[in-house]
Amino acid sequence: MPALPSLPTRRTDAEAIVRELFSHADVQVGGTRAWDITVRDPRFYDRLLRDASIGFGESYMEDWWEVPQLDVLVEKLIRSNIKAKILGSWRLKALTIKALVLNLQAKTRSGPSVEAHYDIGNDLYTRMLDERMVYTCGYWKDAKNLAESQEAKLDLVARKVGLKPGMRVLDLGCGWGGMASWAAEKYGCSVIGVTLSKDQVQLGNDLWGPKGKKLDVELRLCDYRDVKGKFDRVISIGMMEHVGPKNHSDMMRVIHDRLVDDGVALVHTIANNMSRSHGTPFIEKYIFPNAVAPSLEQIGRASGGLFVMEDLHNIGPDYDPTLMAWWKNFDRTYSEISHRYDRKFYQMWKMYLLAAAGAGRARDGQLYQMVFTKTGRAKPDYVHSR
Repeated sequence: MPALPSLPTRRTDAEAIVRELFSHADVQVGGTRAWDITVRDPRFYDRLLRDASIGFGESYMEDWWEVPQLDVLVEKLIRSNIKAKILGSWRLKALTIKALVLNLQAKTRSGPSVEAHYDIGNDLYTRMLDERMVYTCGYWKDAKNLAESQEAKLDLVARKVGLKPGMRVLDLGCGWGGMASWAAEKYGCSVIGVTLSKDQVQLGNDLWGPKGKKLDVELRLCDYRDVKGKFDRVISIGMMEHVGPKNHSDMMRVIHDRLVDDGVALVHTIANNMSRSHGTPFIEKYIFPNAVAPSLEQIGRASGGLFVMEDLHNIGPDYDPTLMAWWKNFDRTYSEISHRYDRKFYQMWKMYLLAAAGAGRARDGQLYQMVFTKTGRAKPDYVHSR
């Protein structure tokens, strides 16, 4: 009597499922194309099915698998809607429950969340970013490189809000002061920027203040909810992603209260295609704790009754070349800082930048610039600057 075939193990079951899912994305395990993956540790299959994005990212950080072009792989997987097919275990659902029950971006949590990403070391960011230290999507319409794309974005913002000499400008989530320095240097404005990153305040003030270019710029370590005074223009570039759904209305109220009645505000933010209560679990755990990009629906609810949205401009496709430029800078200079950032960090940062580039290329998220005025103000004639 012939021997009965052995029952398949969970690992081989998992491998068959993953291979099938990947095939729908035109990705082969062990294939020869730039987006095909090579699995070094067969535990990868179970881990991916169990832990979804965290399993995908952590197994890459631990060198369980590799791929020549990670960004292309992620683009293909997202276009195949794999996120809806690999939901992960019940532990990942706890993140949704936590986000619904708690205010993850309350004042007591905001500082540590910002520090976890932006205060890991200026030695990393000075190598990865452009000379103005701009850590948001560039504008590549006529740009040939990262520096040109960032200056084009800064000037696009300046023209949309109609900056003029002598204006008082508030920059919410100012980073290292890239926008603040542009407004002061190129348009003669007086700028106050606020951030919760100690490293950003220190380096930014060194760059643009009395020790540096001596511009009319002051960066403050301050929660956006604690800003006082009135300003002719309020600009927020890349902060709304960190505010969280429970605080969108608070942010828009702050902008409204800080803006003079005939002022103009601009919000530049990554946006989800649908409303979410928390970010991607891998990004949440390793890159941006407690961050979640808003949707247009959420932005509309938060700004309703406070503002007229004068202009909406989607530059989402420009994030792909921005992220790829950041990756090339990081990869090229990594040997200079490898004593502080180990191999696991390198893999994590590579996953972050290249997966985000692939996701942007797949149109998994957008990048909106929105110009706001208070109800009753005449529409400015410069808000449609492109």
